Amino acid sequence: MPHPPVKYINPFTDYGFKRLFGEEPNKELLLDFLNELLKDEQGEIRSINYIKNEQVGSLELDRRAIFDLYCENEAGEKFIVELQKSKQKFFKDRALYYSTFPIRDQAPKNEWDYQLTAVYLVAILDFVFDEDKNDPDKYRYNIKLTDTETCKVFYDKLTFIYLEIPKFTKTIDQLETRFDKWLYVLRHLPEIQDIPEPLQEEIFTKLFDTAAIAKFTREQLRGYEDSLKYYRDLKNSMDTARAEGREEGITLGIQRTARSLLGQGIDDVVILQATGLTPEQLAQLKQDQ
Repeated sequence: MPHPPVKYINPFTDYGFKRLFGEEPNKELLLDFLNELLKDEQGEIRSINYIKNEQVGSLELDRRAIFDLYCENEAGEKFIVELQKSKQKFFKDRALYYSTFPIRDQAPKNEWDYQLTAVYLVAILDFVFDEDKNDPDKYRYNIKLTDTETCKVFYDKLTFIYLEIPKFTKTIDQLETRFDKWLYVLRHLPEIQDIPEPLQEEIFTKLFDTAAIAKFTREQLRGYEDSLKYYRDLKNSMDTARAEGREEGITLGIQRTARSLLGQGIDDVVILQATGLTPEQLAQLKQDQ
């Protein structure tokens, strides 16, 4: 049976993410998301303003940083909101590097007492960190500068929040908070056909209206399809690389086992049965030793 056509954009495409959170008419979507994300420490953020998302260092040799979204609230606190589609070896380093720009930009040209406003970096991840991949319940990281002995926050004006969206597995009936609903929408938006009852709130009505592909102009649709193609190509490349890595790992493991058994003088017939190697492959291993 053919799948029904997709009604809503994929928020993990560049186009989809910017349409939902990066356009002035939809600013209340980002405001609501940040309020739900940070309400325990921020209270209510009443307003946000977008800042040019390209930051260039003060020296010619400084590298350029381009944020997905960069904004500030009414208190002048800065928020970088990053979308990361694929695993990156030094992603945490990149996040730290990005955070230095809104810190450094607060320095005036005259005398200064070094007082800073807070900086938040929010990373919405379409992958899982290797170090916690076996902890299915850990999908949110809240990072601050902390004393390692007392585990108390030493400095509270620099915050990193990482959200591992693939680990959020609650069903629509298990959603308890507004923040749960945001994570559910981020993970499942392209799969939704009929808006479920728990998501029939004013803010999500606006989100679904903004995300409806049927309302795109021809130019908007072309831009989204280009972005979607890039996302799919990237995802397919990563999936292929992982699959090839697993296959290569299995092959190397079998070869190591066979070499170990050969070293112990085990009969060839037993080795072939234990490893699944062909006689030709086993003969080649012997020749290579």
